[in-house]
Amino acid sequence: MIVYLDNCCFNRPFDDQSQIRIKLETEAKIKIQDDILNENIQLVWSYVLDYENNKNPFEEKKRAIEKWKNVSCTDINENEQIIINAKKFSQLGLKTKDSLHIACAVFAGCDYFLTTDDKILSKALSVAEIRITDPIGFIKEVYR
Repeated sequence: MIVYLDNCCFNRPFDDQSQIRIKLETEAKIKIQDDILNENIQLVWSYVLDYENNKNPFEEKKRAIEKWKNVSCTDINENEQIIINAKKFSQLGLKTKDSLHIACAVFAGCDYFLTTDDKILSKALSVAEIRITDPIGFIKEVYR
């Protein structure tokens, strides 16, 4: 199983945990992280994650997230196919960076693209190339 977590998914544990949805997504993300560390799930990293994480103004969060790059099975660099797919995904109404994230995951052959972004999740069924869900949905599908 190969997964791609977008930047908002990596940041979820740092969000305000007083909201039940955020707390549940955090717990699900931590379970997924544990399985990545135990090599039950493979993680894909990309240049888009580097770009977004480098813009994080909080050094502690930035350092914690960038450690996941070292755990990933592959690091995707920009290429023509990613740009072509990202343009296609942008036509669905997704933001450029979100489209690039998804295009990287598709290029890497990921089984799942995990996000906590409601805008991306609302377009999930429009992207046939990969299963897009949140950490809770992933847990419900994979850990039956």
